[in-house]
Amino acid sequence: MQLLRNLPSANKLPVYQRPACLARQLPQLYSRCYASYAETPSDSVPVDLDFLEQIPENGNNTDGALVILHGLFGSKRNWSSLSKAFSRDLDTPVYALDLRNHGSSPHALPMTYTSMATDVLNFIRKKNLSKISLLGHSMGGKVAMALALNPSLPPSMLQNLIVADIAPVRTQLSPEFISYIKAMKRIENMRLRTRKEAQSVLTEYEKDPDVVLFLMTNILMPHSESNRENYIRFRVPLKYMEDAMPEIGSFPYVPNETKWDGRTLFIKGRRSKFINHHYHQIMEDFFPNMTIETLDAGHWGISFRPNEFMQLVKSFIAS
Repeated sequence: MQLLRNLPSANKLPVYQRPACLARQLPQLYSRCYASYAETPSDSVPVDLDFLEQIPENGNNTDGALVILHGLFGSKRNWSSLSKAFSRDLDTPVYALDLRNHGSSPHALPMTYTSMATDVLNFIRKKNLSKISLLGHSMGGKVAMALALNPSLPPSMLQNLIVADIAPVRTQLSPEFISYIKAMKRIENMRLRTRKEAQSVLTEYEKDPDVVLFLMTNILMPHSESNRENYIRFRVPLKYMEDAMPEIGSFPYVPNETKWDGRTLFIKGRRSKFINHHYHQIMEDFFPNMTIETLDAGHWGISFRPNEFMQLVKSFIAS
């Protein structure tokens, strides 16, 4: 899900978001710029994540697995088609996960990148996966990076890291995301019963029909297996999500605090603002063995350029 829209002019930004601050590479200055966004290490117990799996014809379900992490308000279902294609073309097992508080995975606090990365590590260990490639888009990309930088990660577990259109920086989320949650809460409070009614409310808050349809993938229809009420509810816990917005903009590490030396690919959307030149040195500080590829798309390049995106990922893993 798109985390930021057009940023305000630099002189209206908080000091920690201004390009002059972001561009400086002294770690102590970076830490000072972002001090108010420091994340407390999580003491939460990991939750068991729901997943979709694609196992190749050779029956291998552990070695060289590709693990995929969705973005904010997304789910494993967003990746079902690409998962099948990756498994077929790479001849490797593919697991698309639902992160906590998304899809069919449990609702749990805290919703921090440390806790979400711990959930993913728990999944990898329980499945006995080895030499994995980890792919994350947007919020899922930050989870993937947090896991790669986690000191608890066994050295031989992660072989390739692919991050789609997000940088390892701390910033503030756009107000649009609070408005999405507000719209969802309004829909529940109105006790609406049809998708058409819910879509009408969402379009008051978001004019892009693709974003509206994406948000509607979180709807639970009345009297369904997951919703015993007689009105529409949402599969994401709205209160948890609302409280977690500052954390979703955050990141648990600062440059030169830790790094991951493995192979890393960043895929940037040419028309997206999530990765800009101010972030490149920060990205390299965390991931010195990194490359950047650009896709002619916005933040949702995966949806609108699936073949090109898939080719970038396959070529990187195969190389």
